[in-house]
Amino acid sequence: MYRLWLIFAQTATILLAIFFVISTLRPELLPWTPRGELVTIKEAAPSYAESRPDSYYEAASRAMPSVVNIFTRQAVKETPHPLLNDPIFQRFFGEQFEPRTRRRSNLGSGVIVSANGYILTNHHVIEAAEEVEVALSDGRKIEAKVIGSDPETDLAVLKIELQNLPTITFGQSALAKVGDVVLAVGNPFGVGQSVTMGIIGALGRTKVGINTFEDFIQTDAAINPGNSGGALTDTDGNLIGINTAIYSQSGGSLGIGFAIPIHIAKEIMEQIIQSGTVIRGWLGVSMQDMTKELADSFNLDNVAGALIASVLKDGPSDKAGIKPGDIMIAIEGESIENSSELLNKVAGLSPGKIVTVTIIRNKEEKNIEIKVGVRPKQM
Repeated sequence: MYRLWLIFAQTATILLAIFFVISTLRPELLPWTPRGELVTIKEAAPSYAESRPDSYYEAASRAMPSVVNIFTRQAVKETPHPLLNDPIFQRFFGEQFEPRTRRRSNLGSGVIVSANGYILTNHHVIEAAEEVEVALSDGRKIEAKVIGSDPETDLAVLKIELQNLPTITFGQSALAKVGDVVLAVGNPFGVGQSVTMGIIGALGRTKVGINTFEDFIQTDAAINPGNSGGALTDTDGNLIGINTAIYSQSGGSLGIGFAIPIHIAKEIMEQIIQSGTVIRGWLGVSMQDMTKELADSFNLDNVAGALIASVLKDGPSDKAGIKPGDIMIAIEGESIENSSELLNKVAGLSPGKIVTVTIIRNKEEKNIEIKVGVRPKQM
């Protein structure tokens, strides 16, 4: 009996060991393991932009081919340690420690605005560049010629000699509204062409301290280093602005970016293409905004207008009789709210034109005719 029990115990142990090995290594060999069990999943049907109101694929597809990457190169002379400039030191060690020149690269974006190769970008992207190379979205690369630039609005125009160029369609930036959805297209941080989305947070933004002439579109669409000169488009892919700057303490996007409206950029671009430069009106005065304190000191109820702080001798305003302390409140009957508005309106005047300005002097309004001059070039 004991022998039978021993045989049974050994057999059961062997069978359990075999079962354990099979269930661990090859469980599918067990008769009760399901084979080929079907798993039911839900899969979305193919969706296209026409049926996806939350997609901006069509707008991005229209704009992206027209946005290019811009690479610039500049020779920079490295300044050695003052000790290395010592004649005695150089006498013993020779020329190996003399100042050396290295190549510095910069990166930005641009927008192809015409089929004959004109590209709109920022002045600071190509400033002081000795070589400018443009890379298209289809992989083509070519050296670009700088047609001209305008530091005061931070705009520049390049030209490339290529065929079959994709051009962007200009939108109506003058009709843009706060809250409109916009797309920013460019090459941030050099990672490659990218699209970000946001809304217009403000219009007519001035006194940012970036350019002399400011009338920015403010947006929270992410704009980062490398996006400069790229496109800001509406939801149809039409160009409404040239991305130019961000408000940031870290160098990355904090949700406040600025773009030059395309209706302003277009005027600058056309002047640069035609003459290689931009000609603006000039009155020969320096101005500051009126404040409540200034208005009280002049015994005025209205704080609108621009206070004339100084008048350039023999300039247009000096010849017309404008004096420091005058408050300019209108040009050609159009009221002026502040010094930025006055600066922009004067810049748009044709040099040589005689205009009537309205000033307040000794609490009395006076109309004075001024012959508009040519604004001196700013370096």
